[in-house]
Amino acid sequence: MFPIRDSIPYHGPALVVKALIAINVVVFFWQSALGPQGFQRVVVEYGLVPALFFQDPVGEGYRLVTSMFLHGSWAHILGNMWFLWVFGPALEGRMGPGRFLGFYLLSGLAAALAQAFVDPTSPIPMVGASGAISGVLGGYFVLFPTAWVLTAVWVILPWFFWLPAATYLGYWALLQFVYGLLGLPGVAWWAHLGGFVAGALLVKAFVRRRRYRAEPYWWSWSAQTGHAHSYVPR
Repeated sequence: MFPIRDSIPYHGPALVVKALIAINVVVFFWQSALGPQGFQRVVVEYGLVPALFFQDPVGEGYRLVTSMFLHGSWAHILGNMWFLWVFGPALEGRMGPGRFLGFYLLSGLAAALAQAFVDPTSPIPMVGASGAISGVLGGYFVLFPTAWVLTAVWVILPWFFWLPAATYLGYWALLQFVYGLLGLPGVAWWAHLGGFVAGALLVKAFVRRRRYRAEPYWWSWSAQTGHAHSYVPR
């Protein structure tokens, strides 16, 4: 199930979300410009390697941050940046740019550590913004459970429908847990789940008081009759 957009009509300028997307894209182009060998060298030098980190946490600690801005493929970065674009602006609007940036980075650190503690002897570099973005999803789950997510599912042709944000994100988190238990290779499932839990736990400490209209546009008429939840910015 692929998210298209949420139902909140205005998020604010989302300057930090846009800056994070731009930085990740620029770094990925830089990686790609180095050629296949240079691309892999950057991953090895700046990705988080749990085995190295636990041997020297101080000396290897920089990787907790640098790994958040590296990606392994076009599909990897496009998927991550799209999820950040869909779910990030609402949180930035509630937190403000400075708080949102701190929340994003702290969620990313928690996600990386979660994956490292699950497999502390792994020599495989871990890269990607998905842990930090998972924190954004966890924060969205807590702050906007009554918002809706326009979702696409491909069954021969794309099929579009609205799902409650709590349902969509709860299903997403459950998948990360199941795939992590199954040990499916190639994805840091526990980083996703760790980031999601961290974001859900931390988000209330970062928010400013502000309310939003959370229903889809085509439900706005029902707000006048009291049949839908209405959260109006103020």
